[in-house]
Amino acid sequence: MTDLDMDKLHQFVGKMLGDLGGAFSVPTTRIGLRLGLFDALQQSAADAAELAARTGLAERYVREWALAQASNGFITFDPETQKFSLSPEQAMVFAVKDSPVYLAGAFDLVAAMIEGEAKVEAAFHDGSGVRWGDSAGCLFCSVGAFFRPTYANAIVQEWLPALAGVEAKLEAGAKVADIGCGVGFSTLLMAKAYPNSSFVGFDFHEASIAEARRHAKMHGAGARVRFETAAAKDIAERDFDLVTAFDCLHDMGDPKGCARHIRQILKPDGTWMVVEPMAGDTPEANMNPVGRLYYNASTMICVPTSLAQEVGEGLGAQAGEAKMSDVIAAGGFAHVRRATQGPFNLILEARP
Repeated sequence: MTDLDMDKLHQFVGKMLGDLGGAFSVPTTRIGLRLGLFDALQQSAADAAELAARTGLAERYVREWALAQASNGFITFDPETQKFSLSPEQAMVFAVKDSPVYLAGAFDLVAAMIEGEAKVEAAFHDGSGVRWGDSAGCLFCSVGAFFRPTYANAIVQEWLPALAGVEAKLEAGAKVADIGCGVGFSTLLMAKAYPNSSFVGFDFHEASIAEARRHAKMHGAGARVRFETAAAKDIAERDFDLVTAFDCLHDMGDPKGCARHIRQILKPDGTWMVVEPMAGDTPEANMNPVGRLYYNASTMICVPTSLAQEVGEGLGAQAGEAKMSDVIAAGGFAHVRRATQGPFNLILEARP
């Protein structure tokens, strides 16, 4: 091997050690989240024995787990007192369930991608797809958990108010369709905020709709919230004031066909809010930490899901604003604009 730059090699190996450390942290972090270890540390600092007693777990495992999390930087270790603790910032990620950066779902999503690895790898050979929900036992659950913190802190507070005239309609009483609703978090958050409006969540995945109905019952959503199993192009109901599509248009096999159908079921003065992953319009614009997450998730989830459906457009999670705007416009929407954005999302407003 010629022209090997040893300094660059050492830097790259250092990067790999950091990346592999992150990968190794996934199972131990998930164990800590499920067993309540992060929650227990949020109460107060504790040494291994105290933390074990607090959680009813075996001390030897708890000590090794805590040292692993301290080396991850996920909890704090005081060598003088031998106690572990959660800083306020660490708690926002691992213990505060309604925090916008609560990441428990992200760790479950990683595990789901690994579970589906063999099926996606097989699809590499023939270009086929992997149907939504088939790659892993509860991929749809982990995706819902991953998006929920952002939705809970942005849909009502930032995204809907950024749409022209929509909030007033919702407050007065609007008819809303949430397409690709998954397990229903987005639908239920909107319904809670706007009690005079009616909401129906649609998803082509029956198990997701069953989970959404369970969530609706648990939260006492009432008759003005329904969940129905239906592909986007098969929705028969009409005259919606608002249609939403959260992080799902790029997953569809025929997103242009979906856009055309949404144009038909929307009122003439209605609005379609399309929420998509944050992305630039060129690959080089996405070579950043957010793009890294989305390109990897897209390889394992978004592209296989789209290729398993009719047309199989395969847009991917990093299609970008220009491409998504073209897709929406192809459906007959004359006005498409970026209404707002967040660290992980683009919010597009489409009008006939």
